[in-house]
Amino acid sequence: MMELKDIQELVRLINKTNISEFKLKEGDFSIAIRTKNYSEQTVITQPSIIPMPTAPVAGYMQAPMSAPEPTSAPASTPSSTPAAPAATASSSSIVVKSPMVGTFYRKPAPDKPLFVNVGDVVSVGDKLCVIEAMKLFNEIEAEVAGKVVRILVDDATPVEYDQPLFEIEPLS
Repeated sequence: MMELKDIQELVRLINKTNISEFKLKEGDFSIAIRTKNYSEQTVITQPSIIPMPTAPVAGYMQAPMSAPEPTSAPASTPSSTPAAPAATASSSSIVVKSPMVGTFYRKPAPDKPLFVNVGDVVSVGDKLCVIEAMKLFNEIEAEVAGKVVRILVDDATPVEYDQPLFEIEPLS
């Protein structure tokens, strides 16, 4: 259970960001914080797909990178791992984005299996990953039922607010 000073610090940090809603559940304890900017529409809207360059790594796609700056150096570096087949983005795909800054994890614990893999079919509410922020593990759930087409972030890497994490092809 969180202490009052921890909750106050969490509220202060959330108010400094663009996060409109924050939910945390640990055992019997749960907390939901909504800012003045909160509206139901922000929860149910489908994010648009923004084409971003990606680099394949170890069987899944790496975190999208920002636009490259002009340079004379080669754009890619050799990799010792086999490249993942490039999945083409469909116009009907949904991109699940990070609701916060933190560290992205594909498993609930190091000794546990992955939440999802490319090709898995997920239902609304299924856990896709966790993002650790300030020693709190926040479960990210699927907002649509569909097939996981791409995983856009490496396990145990930092993510930014609104960074694309997964691409899901909705079920028809």
